[in-house]
Amino acid sequence: MQKVKVLIVDDSPSIRSVLEQVLNSDPGIEVVGTAEDPLVAREEIKRLNPDVLTLDVEMPRMDGISFLRNLMRLRPMPVVMVSTLTEQGAPITLQALELGAVDYVAKPKVAGELALSGYIDEICSKVKVAARANVRSIELEPSAQKLTALVVPEHVKSKVDHSRVIGIGASTGGTEALKEVLTRMPADCPPIIVSQHIPAGFSKSFAERVNNGSAIRVKEAEHGDRLSTGMALIAPGDRHLKVSRSGSGYYAVLDDGETVNRHKPSVEVMFDSLSLASKGHCVAVMLTGMGADGAEAMLRVKQIGGRTLAQNEATSVVWGMPGAAVKLGAVDKEVALPHMAQAILKACIK
Repeated sequence: MQKVKVLIVDDSPSIRSVLEQVLNSDPGIEVVGTAEDPLVAREEIKRLNPDVLTLDVEMPRMDGISFLRNLMRLRPMPVVMVSTLTEQGAPITLQALELGAVDYVAKPKVAGELALSGYIDEICSKVKVAARANVRSIELEPSAQKLTALVVPEHVKSKVDHSRVIGIGASTGGTEALKEVLTRMPADCPPIIVSQHIPAGFSKSFAERVNNGSAIRVKEAEHGDRLSTGMALIAPGDRHLKVSRSGSGYYAVLDDGETVNRHKPSVEVMFDSLSLASKGHCVAVMLTGMGADGAEAMLRVKQIGGRTLAQNEATSVVWGMPGAAVKLGAVDKEVALPHMAQAILKACIK
């Protein structure tokens, strides 16, 4: 098996050294070069032809976002951002994902702390997944690619069952996939709950970002929130999102339990909770993501009468989670991302 060739782009010599040491510790990865700024990186990309770039955000001569924008227009390739994974760092990292970055990792700490943080496994895994990712070219600024809510004909609208709850799971590539789906949902769609693998500091910023372009209300879930028509609740980045039922209403339950499938929030936890509370009167949707979180729970949703959809391979950044669900026989239909909102509404028809 060929090693994944990586070019490290960071203005800090110590960070470049740590990243090089960490990535070269994996037998499946080879750091073929480093660059202290994007202008040097541009020449090194031509010379070395790396499979993956790790990219800092703040650098001299050209910032990482400007470089990424140019790169994804002229020479699309897998990029893993090296970011500050805090609430303050969220907007710029989410912008990088909009521009086509595959994933992000935290800024490395000093070498002695790396083993304790699990950082080595995380970054090596993400770099190897990025090397296989479905990378897109950007022709326009994301803000110019205006998505609008679907216009649902009246005769169809009257058939939509608003008591059916929609659950959506996603991971790598999911923030942009979710944005596309949620901004296409009409203002009176059935209630939606979302579990996206995302850092704790990012989920609120992400919800606000999607809400700004949506006909529905999108917010970070709070314990006790009532699920209602025209609303999407996004799990906080450090809590499982579950659903409870009281009378005819559904309510959000936040759970600080152990990680499941190495994740919190876990799609598995959300889908199982949803199918139990709704007795299968739900739609489970799996979008792009690494791993298999939620696949087995999606099968259980289908087995008790719930409806299930998965993003197809061609439009997924990483077809891990949807692919795992398909292989289990858990999926009623595979759907291309541009048609997912419409497919979800169709699955909600009585």
